[in-house]
Amino acid sequence: MTEHRRTALAVILAAGEGTRMKSALPKVLHPVAGLPMVAHVVRAAVAAGVDAVAIVVGRGAEEVRNAAVPFAPGAETYLQTERLGTAHAVLAAHEAIARGYDDIVVLFGDTPLLSPKAINDARHALTLGPAVAVMGFHTDHPDGYGRLIVDRGELVAIREHKDCSADERRITFCNGGVMAIKGKHALSLIGEVGNHNSKGEYYLTDIVQMARDRYLPVVATEASSENVLGINTRVELAEAEALWQAKARREMMLSGVTLVDPSSVFLSWDTRIGAETTIEPHVFFGRGVTVGEGASIHAFSHLEKCTVGAGAEIGPYARLRPDADIGEGAKVGNFVEIKKARLGPGAKVNHLTYIGDAEIGAKANIGAGTITCNYDGYNKHRTVIGEGAFVGSNSALVAPVTIGKNAYVGSGSVITDDIADDALGIGRARQVNKEGLAKRLRARLAAEKAAKSGIV
Repeated sequence: MTEHRRTALAVILAAGEGTRMKSALPKVLHPVAGLPMVAHVVRAAVAAGVDAVAIVVGRGAEEVRNAAVPFAPGAETYLQTERLGTAHAVLAAHEAIARGYDDIVVLFGDTPLLSPKAINDARHALTLGPAVAVMGFHTDHPDGYGRLIVDRGELVAIREHKDCSADERRITFCNGGVMAIKGKHALSLIGEVGNHNSKGEYYLTDIVQMARDRYLPVVATEASSENVLGINTRVELAEAEALWQAKARREMMLSGVTLVDPSSVFLSWDTRIGAETTIEPHVFFGRGVTVGEGASIHAFSHLEKCTVGAGAEIGPYARLRPDADIGEGAKVGNFVEIKKARLGPGAKVNHLTYIGDAEIGAKANIGAGTITCNYDGYNKHRTVIGEGAFVGSNSALVAPVTIGKNAYVGSGSVITDDIADDALGIGRARQVNKEGLAKRLRARLAAEKAAKSGIV
């Protein structure tokens, strides 16, 4: 007989105003590791194997949806027009809950460090009989948190700090907010939550006592404090970023990447770096960066939406902008900027150079101070440099232009016409020397300076 696979709906509460963030941007859209917080939560839910995602939204509803849907294409959004508490927020997704999932997991869009394992631990607890599982965490500083009162393995109450007795305030097991509820009980429990409290709001935590009143068992699961870290201020946002970065750096080093000074390297949620790569201090990875095995990323380099091939060398002080594609063994040196350009295997762009909208052939050498002049004020144009070509220092390549295989460009040239394979292109005025003119020029300039200062 085939075992029944439990279905699950994740209800993600993402309608909070986030007034303490002091921002026009909805709170859940503030990024951690380059990804909006709500998208982190959606990714965790999907990775935990939920069958559907319902997001309760408020201000900035369309933007929140756009941030979430790439990670859960079937996600639905439900608008909470009034802020009347967590139970009221969950009921905004009544339509989705009523479809009859085995498990309902209630998550929060401002907990970006929530892990799939923590979600699954709460779901697993339901398979053992309980109707409700509340995610808790231990802390040495429990002041301000609701305490989870556990007796003989069952959760008997969630007590707000202000309502705790002296003994209860010594409890270090605190409420993390996340809940898993058996689907067959979810609507009847949540729908009966009242608002008989000082704020007149409907609190989801009330279902703990309501379930017990119906003789339905309730338990608490344990997760790390990071899993349930909610973000309400920019200070807490920075703390979450630091925790995320520390974990990601550690995982990267364990995978075979050398970080010379880990704390100075910043990663994005989707950074991918191959083993045997070395990352020097003060390197920033924006979104969408992939680095092959055995590469070297030197200090003070900035990379975003780009690809670096195996064995390539970047920096120091290099900037790779979107659609930069650096081939195997290629070199991008100090104070070089690459944008929407492909460097073939073994190509070298060593110093003080801008390459944009270009194709650089294998083993080509681009001299210091070279610029691809790709923009005419209205449109971008492309530069193509063939394999083995050599571009002399301080050259300006005015696109659209093609430089052939193994061609040479003389230093200081302004190249406006194509150069054939194996040809030499020179685009500069011929040098003229004037004998003795430097001596006469110095004398004249010195006299002018003396006259201005009043020296006779």
